[in-house]
Amino acid sequence: MRVLVVEDESDLRRLLTEILEEEGYAVDSAADGEDGLAKARAWTYDAIVLDLMLPKIDGWDVLETLRETHRTPVLILSARDALSDRVLGLDIGADDYLVKPFERLELLARLRALIRRAAGQPQTSIEIQGFTVDLSDRCVRLGDEAINLTAREYALLEYLALHRGKVVSRTELYDHLFDETDSSLSNLLDVHVSNLRKKLSPDLIETRRGQGYVICE
Repeated sequence: MRVLVVEDESDLRRLLTEILEEEGYAVDSAADGEDGLAKARAWTYDAIVLDLMLPKIDGWDVLETLRETHRTPVLILSARDALSDRVLGLDIGADDYLVKPFERLELLARLRALIRRAAGQPQTSIEIQGFTVDLSDRCVRLGDEAINLTAREYALLEYLALHRGKVVSRTELYDHLFDETDSSLSNLLDVHVSNLRKKLSPDLIETRRGQGYVICE
């Protein structure tokens, strides 16, 4: 999953990026509202973490402008803790609002919930061919046995599982699994799909030639 962090304070922006990357997210960042809005329009993110007090364009205007064209889940992360600010943020289009300072576990849980809801997945686990994809712990199990997957392998499986029954193009997968610094990307996707088939089941992920990949319902 790919997340955009829009935060002007450099140490916090770096911390947020590290937290999310450690959880296996592909992360882009922006230090001001103008750059954040441009990236939010240019790429299809699974979620956006948005500060409010930003240079060039403040977070309120970023959110209002983005909502004219995009439904990307947005988590406001702000030191503004007044009830009026929280209500306004939600009313103009934010999906959630978290006040700084924040707890890492709460931030991650709120992001997971936003991404699940956006994909129409209310539950925290998905059962596929005897395997359990645990969206909270970000792991895959067969019965009680955890399957050892890399962060990128898990991210690929999670995205296909959340969109099971839909053929997902290679372009869409690249857009959601790799950040803006990744060079593109030759056969990396094929390698990850091959590894998942070896570790899980050769029939779990179907290739639709010229279209992409699908996990059938």
